Amino acid sequence: MSDSSADEALITAANLGKAFGFRPVLRGINLNIQRGSVVALLGPNGSGKTTLLRILSTLSKQSTGELTIGGWSLPKEAVAVRAQLGVVAHLPLLYDDMSAEENLHFFARLYGVQESSPRIAAILERVGLGKRGRDVVRTFSRGMQQRLALARAMLHDPAILLLDEPYTGLDVNGALLLDALIAEWKTAGKTIIASLHEPARAAALCDQAVILKQGRVIYAGEMVNSDQLIALIAEGT
Repeated sequence: MSDSSADEALITAANLGKAFGFRPVLRGINLNIQRGSVVALLGPNGSGKTTLLRILSTLSKQSTGELTIGGWSLPKEAVAVRAQLGVVAHLPLLYDDMSAEENLHFFARLYGVQESSPRIAAILERVGLGKRGRDVVRTFSRGMQQRLALARAMLHDPAILLLDEPYTGLDVNGALLLDALIAEWKTAGKTIIASLHEPARAAALCDQAVILKQGRVIYAGEMVNSDQLIALIAEGT
């Protein structure tokens, strides 16, 4: 990943930095991520993973440096970039007083998805919520809300999926579902960047790894085995 030229990369970050006031959170991030890569974003708590994903997903703006996604520059061309993204954030970002179906119909309109009802029905079935489509989201468990957030992220068939700790709140069956979805997206040629806490899962699902320490990239390259990942992450603690 780090050896590839920026001209070939789908996502390119050059000297990317982010500070909150006088506190730097990201420092000189350089990344070239190829189309179709499945990237595990790893590192100790506070290393900057969520901040980086928020910038990639256009939810936040970098303080310094350059970032392009699909040839579009951020933050200037954020509208064009958003159409390519499916995002699962720390919070589900759903409307509690609306049903699952109503949430997805709302986002379908935002994404310009035409004749969305059959697709919504199929996606709800795929994430295990086929019988709960008309139920109000505030009645859902945390795991069910996470399943619905996954459904929303895949609704418009995005080219890029950005997942921030996507296994949060999922039970064993939900985690296996997400494993299967990531494998399906990989087969379909999607580009996936996922913040993960389990080195074994990262090694099994992903073909690239980016490890952050104190806002800096300390490793960016081919996936290694889980023991090697643990050793690399330990260097960042």
